[in-house]
This record gives sequence, structure tokens and C-alpha cells, in this order.
Amino acid sequence: MKTATKSLTADALTVLQTPNPVEKATLASSLLKRWDCATSLSIVSNVTPPSRPSRPDRPFLLPPGKVPRRRINRGVKGRVALLHALAHIELNAVDLACDLIVRFSGEKELTTDFFYDWAKVASDEGRHFLLLAERLNELDAAYGDLPAHDGLWEAAENTADNLIARLAVIPLVLEARGLDVTPPMIEKLRAVGDQKSAAILDIIHRDEVLHVATGHRWFTYLCNSRNLDPVLTFHNLVQHYFKGKLRPPFNKISRDAAGMPPAFYDTTL
Repeated sequence: MKTATKSLTADALTVLQTPNPVEKATLASSLLKRWDCATSLSIVSNVTPPSRPSRPDRPFLLPPGKVPRRRINRGVKGRVALLHALAHIELNAVDLACDLIVRFSGEKELTTDFFYDWAKVASDEGRHFLLLAERLNELDAAYGDLPAHDGLWEAAENTADNLIARLAVIPLVLEARGLDVTPPMIEKLRAVGDQKSAAILDIIHRDEVLHVATGHRWFTYLCNSRNLDPVLTFHNLVQHYFKGKLRPPFNKISRDAAGMPPAFYDTTL
């Protein structure tokens, strides 16, 4: 297995260039540990990430609207479809965090704390994928068995040249949406007796609260450094870069825990 450790940037680039999903996630899951033990966090500036991360031949990618809906109450197949979709999201999240480290390594406003924080996010996402992949195997399925969509990476491509827009759309819209929808999924899994899958989603939900908090902290940091109003800037960026609208219901408890003020998502205020 590749274990490049010349710099955090090189390590993150290796993750992006690794096509095998388990190997990619395993490399990502140890990213923080490798650099937490390093004497200093080495960031190589102005490194160019690939236009698209390396991925396996499967799953087959469809437009978002063409992917079959996932219904937990439809037996094992329904739960497999849900877990497969979540595994795909987590693998995308691995690449998104690593792309953030590599693509924006030359940003002069950023401190090493920024890169350390996103190394932690990448490590969490890698661990999440491995948990979901293992659970799929226990249900006689595997990642790649079902179609998926490329919506998350399309959002990354749309914000490839704008760090503050990337932070607005990925953690503060898309990951924050996960805070809203994951708790109901957990309850539905528990209702059908799948406690093991529910426990995995509970781990993911707790970690994602911290990821949204990381995104909000650095988004606010950049707004303050540029003398921008965070709330106004967020809504302007979302309107420009995000295809869709912020729709309720919102999980205010989890969003509050992530330090995300209602003004960021409740347009009635």
C-alpha cells in the first residue's frame, strides 16, 4: 500500500490518486495519525490536484434524479441500497477533504491548523466508508453493486477556484443536510431491528456535527479576514454556486451543536 509521507499535501494527493475504494479509505483513515505523530506539519504549496480523483470502474454513475430511491422498510435490499448510497457519499467526502488540502495549499490566509483540521475530516470520512463497506459485506453486498450519482463531485468542480465558495457549499450546505436527514434514518433502522447499521450511522452523525463545525469555523475565519459579513456572504455564494434551495426540516439541535446560527439556513428570519 502507498504510504507517501513527505508532506501532508503529498499524502492527500496520494489518496486522490488511489482508485481502489478500500485502499483509498484506508490511506485517508490514517492521514491524521501519520501527521499527528510528525514533528511538524509539512504543507507543500501550489500542488495541482487531479481534475477528478481516481475511482473504481464501479459503481456506475447516473444523473442524480435517475438513481433509484432508497426505502429502508423494503427488507435487506432496501437497507443495502441505503448503506451503499451512504458509502458512496463517504468515499466522495474522503476525496473532497483531500482535494481541499491539495487544491488550496497555496492560500496565504490559511494556517497549518486549517490543513490539520481537514486531515482529521479526511480520516473520519475514510473510517466511515470502511465501516459501511464492512456492513455491506455482512449483508452479502459490496460497494459498487448499485448505481450512484456524481452530484457531490459536481459541486466540487463548481467551486474549484473559490475556497470560500467550496466551504459554503460542501460543509455548510451538503454536509449540514446530513445533520437533518441522518437521525430519521437511524430511527428507521432501529425500527426494523438493524441495530448494527443504526450504530454506524450514529457514529457518522456525531462526527459530521464536528465536520460542519470545522467548515463553519473556517468559513467565518475567511469572511472575517476579508471583511465580509458571514451570513450575507454565505447566502450570496449559495445562490451562485449551489443548484437548489435550502429546504426544511432542519435539525436545529445538531446545527446548533455545530455552531451554525439559524440565520445561515432559516430564510424566514
